[in-house]
Amino acid sequence: MRLLRPMRPLRRPRLPRTRAGRRRLVRAVVAVCVLALLPATWLRLGTGDRLGTLADAPRTDVAVVFGAGLWDDEPSPYLAHRLDAAARLYRAGRVEVVLVTGDNSRADYDEPDAMRGYLVRHGVPDQRIVSDYAGFDTWDSCVRAKKIFGVDRAVLISQGFHIRRAVALCEAAGVSSYGVGAADEHDVTWYYGAAREVFAAGKAALDVVFEPDPRFLGPREPGVARALRAAGR
Repeated sequence: MRLLRPMRPLRRPRLPRTRAGRRRLVRAVVAVCVLALLPATWLRLGTGDRLGTLADAPRTDVAVVFGAGLWDDEPSPYLAHRLDAAARLYRAGRVEVVLVTGDNSRADYDEPDAMRGYLVRHGVPDQRIVSDYAGFDTWDSCVRAKKIFGVDRAVLISQGFHIRRAVALCEAAGVSSYGVGAADEHDVTWYYGAAREVFAAGKAALDVVFEPDPRFLGPREPGVARALRAAGR
């Protein structure tokens, strides 16, 4: 019969014993924190003059609304606030066409059609709404707005914690952009989204540097041009 060896207790990581070692550890921790925050700092400094309120939004042919999830096949509260902002811009005559971009990677999940239905119920004519069914992330949505739908200039609508990244990525994709943050309570979900943006900023920086192709590109679509013609533009 084999005797089992007693398990050794787990050793706690040891801090450097010398003052010089502790200084090196502190410097390393500070360096990691600085590197982690650089992309977020780049977003804040690079987009400050491209953000504002609904009242400040310039008159533009196209507004782009980014998806933000569905609840029971209807826009989540955060997405509904984005769509409310787009509907207000349309009713005020500040935009002519709304491009809704979101995830339709599964047959049972269709953000763009849910967004379209919500906008129609809130006063935006169906023929003034264009759907992008392959907006799987912000970079994909921005690149497709430019390359597939021919959008050169747009008002972007999202939450405040996301709008800087959206503006930076769309500018990098060739879309001259102005960002509007939808009004929301600063609840737990809002703070989670804001914290998540620190990490998402790193991916945004890589997208700008390497300019990857979207997950799905496909042929050019005339939806935006057709909607603008219907609007007399």
